[in-house]
Amino acid sequence: MINLKEHYNKVVIAAMQAKFGYKNILAVPHIQKVVLNVGLGSALKDQKFFESAKDTLRIITGQKSIERKARKSIANFKIRKGQTIGLSVTLRGIRMYHFIERFIKFTLPRVRDFRGLDFKALDKEGNLTVGLREVSAFPEIRAGEAERQHGLEITVVHNAATHEEGLELLKLMGFPFRTK
Repeated sequence: MINLKEHYNKVVIAAMQAKFGYKNILAVPHIQKVVLNVGLGSALKDQKFFESAKDTLRIITGQKSIERKARKSIANFKIRKGQTIGLSVTLRGIRMYHFIERFIKFTLPRVRDFRGLDFKALDKEGNLTVGLREVSAFPEIRAGEAERQHGLEITVVHNAATHEEGLELLKLMGFPFRTK
């Protein structure tokens, strides 16, 4: 079975060169990083939930998460400057490719009522951001293991010059988009 990195090197580069006319293979866009983000939201003071979210991210990615702090105080949200408001993990290199492969092949099919990724999930550069309501869709997390379910945001960042090139790269990498 071919893994995602080999698929990129053998199939995606050739297809992108044929479609967009890149002369050098180093000019072909590639995925730079994947960022996973968990916002703590209303559970800011719940230390048990914080530790659970931290463990969940560690299990899913195999990396320790970074605490995201508030830059300024907002009274309406009961947030003080310097307070932890979220967790994030950045994946690069081979871990990134392994995560993307698991995400496409195992996690997305387990998401309830999943019919493909929406084109609205792409920003103007073509970077993909997907939000999951429950982390239990990941095969690494057992159904009863997480004490409280929380959401997760996954952002796939690439270096494509245009929206069209970025979309084509993601399609060739195997991301399942909805048909119009």
